[in-house]
Amino acid sequence: MLMSHFAVQTVRPEQTGPLAVQVVRQYAPSRGGLEDVVANLSRELVKRGYRVRVVTLDQVFSARDEVLPASETIEGIEVVRIPFSGSTRYPLAPQVLRHVRDADLIHVHAIDFFFDALAWGRLLHGRPMIATTHGGFFHTRKYAAVKAIWFNTLTRLSARAYHSIVGCSEQDARVFRRIAGKRVREIVNGVDTGKFADAAAASATRSIVTIGRFSVNKRLERLLDAMQALIAREPGWRLHIVGVPGDLSVDDLARLISERGLSGNVYAHIGRSNAEIRTLLGTCSLFASASDYEGFGLVAIEAMSAGLMPLLNPNTAYSDLAARHGEIRLCDFDDPESAATAIAAAFRELEHDTPGYRQRAMIAAASYTWDRVAGRYAEIYRQVLDRPAAAIAVDEAGISVKQRAKT
Repeated sequence: MLMSHFAVQTVRPEQTGPLAVQVVRQYAPSRGGLEDVVANLSRELVKRGYRVRVVTLDQVFSARDEVLPASETIEGIEVVRIPFSGSTRYPLAPQVLRHVRDADLIHVHAIDFFFDALAWGRLLHGRPMIATTHGGFFHTRKYAAVKAIWFNTLTRLSARAYHSIVGCSEQDARVFRRIAGKRVREIVNGVDTGKFADAAAASATRSIVTIGRFSVNKRLERLLDAMQALIAREPGWRLHIVGVPGDLSVDDLARLISERGLSGNVYAHIGRSNAEIRTLLGTCSLFASASDYEGFGLVAIEAMSAGLMPLLNPNTAYSDLAARHGEIRLCDFDDPESAATAIAAAFRELEHDTPGYRQRAMIAAASYTWDRVAGRYAEIYRQVLDRPAAAIAVDEAGISVKQRAKT
């Protein structure tokens, strides 16, 4: 997932519109795709007259030794941070209820403690809610049976407290319709297509980049295996790994590279700014991801906006994207030799018409602008806020919900 740079402001602008509280487990200064989505949506909502508050956790998961400020304003967005306990996979943070009671609408991002707690605490806060799935909790196959039971019981019940569940990919929409039916709306994630626009090398180079948090589902070891096979055929290939520690530490990544004898061909770039990433992209022609799970595949769209050719492992989200965009190439990273062959073939194709491909890729990426996506979210917000102010409603779960009359 591509990373964002956040500027801190000290003065919160005066606004009078509806208050939309975005609830998400990680936000700035944490970097990643989920953080990017919430930041971009929040900025667009402010442009449309909303007041926005982000409620998030007070630690970055990759730097648990530092407690972040309890509140600040970042790019015009009020950010409130609360303590938590337990696992980073399901962080327990009951203080969230203190910071949503004055909301006109609550928007929960991802399916985690916040999703469940705000559903079951609705009697206490009484606010209308929507949620965006962001891949649910199926990013790895670990504990698959337990996840399936949880999804079909607790998640199904919690989902009934939400006016709308937004699937941010075709895959998510399909999965969540099983438990929420017609209340599921599909809004494919927006992408900051200007951040790296037209940044890729103007001429084809044997240089690949991958960008994102060093998570288990990204399967960096499979990408390195493919590079090992590729370099055995043609030593001039390079791979740039850009990101921040996650499930894998910097030392873990260095070990994977060293074990394969790739130190002279593979380079790690840790915590780079967008400006630094953009400069690096100017030396690259291909983007690769061996991920076995993605909620949407935002990083692939960002890669196309730069003019890079994406080579993606055929997981469901990537396959859906490839079906819509002929500029994407699927590549089976479970077989290193096959992957190496696919990468070499993609390079030859790109080399044949680099300017033409770059133009087509950038045009395809342009359809994911945040202005368009935020407009669709704003329409759902309007539908929620215009609902009749019924004194008492009982949702499908049998939870009595007292809805405050509008003033």
